[in-house]
Amino acid sequence: MVEKNPRNDGEYLNSLARGLAVLTAFTREKLEMTLSELSVQTNLNPAVVRRCLNTLMHLGYVGKKDRLFLLKPEVFRLGTAYTESMSMEEVARPSLQHVRDKTNNSVALGVLSELDVLFLVYVSTTQLTRIVAGVGTRFPAYATAAGRAILAFKEKQKLNTYFNEEKLEPLTERTVSTVKELRQILNGVRKNGFASTDGQLDVGVVSVAVPIFNEDNYVIASISCSTASARSSEQEMIDTIVPELQVAAREIEFELRRTPMLSHSIMS
Repeated sequence: MVEKNPRNDGEYLNSLARGLAVLTAFTREKLEMTLSELSVQTNLNPAVVRRCLNTLMHLGYVGKKDRLFLLKPEVFRLGTAYTESMSMEEVARPSLQHVRDKTNNSVALGVLSELDVLFLVYVSTTQLTRIVAGVGTRFPAYATAAGRAILAFKEKQKLNTYFNEEKLEPLTERTVSTVKELRQILNGVRKNGFASTDGQLDVGVVSVAVPIFNEDNYVIASISCSTASARSSEQEMIDTIVPELQVAAREIEFELRRTPMLSHSIMS
């Protein structure tokens, strides 16, 4: 959804905001949509959505099959422009690979993007897992160790805004989905310096994560490690993996201080 000039800013382009709202309405669950469905998804007038789609099709970002609209590969240009200009992959991958090699578990770096944790760097393992956090993958922050490791260190006002905007839904029978419980968990994360989950996002997946801070001690990202609960328990992950992640986090923080523009680019 998009607000009409929410900041009452004379430089704000409503047409651009609407076009981006249409472009980002497509998800893994909604790969193809009709004009009417996109209108509902974006809360925009169908005539506005039609003009946005027409423009996006001319630019090559959107295609059409019968009455269904879908994204085209040209959309990759928007993401690669960021990854090519900001060297997060170069900064984080060596440390993440070191953790992967020592633990044989997948490792990822994620940031808070609106209400989700968005993964920017991912180092895979040969072990099979139920959830793969590839680059560009998004998950609800409240149900992930990666998201909780960031949320726990957010300022009170930003955390309140998050809870006001996020609709907490039980993704599994173990998902914590009440604000009171989540606040208690986040208090523990802040006290302990790490987050851990078992079956919160998907049954059979256990994860741990630690925060990454910039030079002003502001949380900007997290790095997380996930595996199948059949391979390792939550407590085993805490005992053996968290120390490795903490070392990697300090290494990444050191590198980010040498490239402050990169830190600014991932702040939320």
